[in-house]
Amino acid sequence: MKLVSWNVNGVRAVVKKDFAQSVASMNTDILCLQETKAQDDQVVEALTEIDGYYLYTNSAEKKGYSGTAILTRKEPENVYLDIGIEEHDKEGRVIAAEFDKYYLVTVYTPNSGSELKRLDYRQQWDVDFLHFLKELEQEKPVVVCGDLNVAHTEIDLARPKQNYNKAAGYMQEEIDGISNILGNGFIDTFRHARGEEIKYSWWSYRAGARQRNIGWRIDYFLASEALKSHIVDADIHPEIMGSDHCPVSLLLKD
Repeated sequence: MKLVSWNVNGVRAVVKKDFAQSVASMNTDILCLQETKAQDDQVVEALTEIDGYYLYTNSAEKKGYSGTAILTRKEPENVYLDIGIEEHDKEGRVIAAEFDKYYLVTVYTPNSGSELKRLDYRQQWDVDFLHFLKELEQEKPVVVCGDLNVAHTEIDLARPKQNYNKAAGYMQEEIDGISNILGNGFIDTFRHARGEEIKYSWWSYRAGARQRNIGWRIDYFLASEALKSHIVDADIHPEIMGSDHCPVSLLLKD
């Protein structure tokens, strides 16, 4: 089972950039998208060329903002939108699809913002989202993927010293948030599969950052410890263009 997660930074924009060919080249069983930046009907319309998948979407109340989607070849047993907390459930950030052996959750984690105005909110989100994952895990193991908007360790961004406690995505409070998820029974599948290999999944559009590979690893697949023996591989695909993020993938065996 191949799973792919990709922050597309606007689904209507990415489909104009060889998106269908990119999806075909990845030959994925499940594709999770973040930051669709479109309402549900607009997501459906944008993805009409992608055949052979069931499509589930969750859009923000605010138009052109946030939003997530799941495309899956296998129909889920159930699909749930949001995490059940009104404060968090207006921005279309979470979809949970229940399959026979696990839940798959895709998430677009709130960004703390360039001036860190949402850092406090982000900390509350991290607490509540982990609680949501642990509730699901009481029923069956969980795979969670998406743009977590945090680089976990120094090797997860090109310039850690310049950014630590100065930039959204590498504040200690955000690092603590993902550390707390990993400390509560979840595996960072890329680190599990690839050790300390350095790859990034997001680059600023400024100053030729992608060409120079001045990037951040902020897109993840995390998995419940119970799935550890099922992890075959995890990877990051910087060769696939179309967004300021690139896809990340997870290969699971039954």
